[in-house]
Amino acid sequence: MRTADKHFFGQFLAVLCLLFLLTACQNLTPGPDPADAAKADHLLQLIDQRLDVAPMVAKAKWNSGGAINDPPREQLILDAVTAQASGLDAVFVRRFFQAQFDASKALQLGLHAQWRRQGMGKFTDAPDLGRDVRPVLDQLTPQLIASLHQMQSLLVAPGMRAYIETRSLTLVRGDIDGLPRRMAVAGLFSN
Repeated sequence: MRTADKHFFGQFLAVLCLLFLLTACQNLTPGPDPADAAKADHLLQLIDQRLDVAPMVAKAKWNSGGAINDPPREQLILDAVTAQASGLDAVFVRRFFQAQFDASKALQLGLHAQWRRQGMGKFTDAPDLGRDVRPVLDQLTPQLIASLHQMQSLLVAPGMRAYIETRSLTLVRGDIDGLPRRMAVAGLFSN
């Protein structure tokens, strides 16, 4: 290779590396400060705890033959939760909790499909919805509302959405294939 060609090739590589670095720097978004990250992590852990209840609901509905989808009940709960969440944007609260319901239903539907394929009979350890499940959800709901109070204004902070989506991969484990997790976390964001 001639000296001029080597020089041109070296300059070309240098410019290419510089362009690569500039592109990489443009895609960097600052992450949240540690206190805000801890608040986001807490909310994600609560979302995970709520999703952990879905298999119990699925078992109870499997045994009873009850419908997974119950829009009138969901509306009653959404109305009650919105009323409990004073000081929060009602649209935000409804969107978030509807996403939690949808995530739970997706997980329940997935489990029911799996159990049908397996020819599963009735469970001997199925919980009672009123006695065993609702108290757990009733305990989680105010905790979720309190966490939403801390997070609502932080959700628009630079890098928070990316942080939450990334951390949810670790902190929200209560699902089968990732779809319920994505649905639950999407409820935090308007788009």
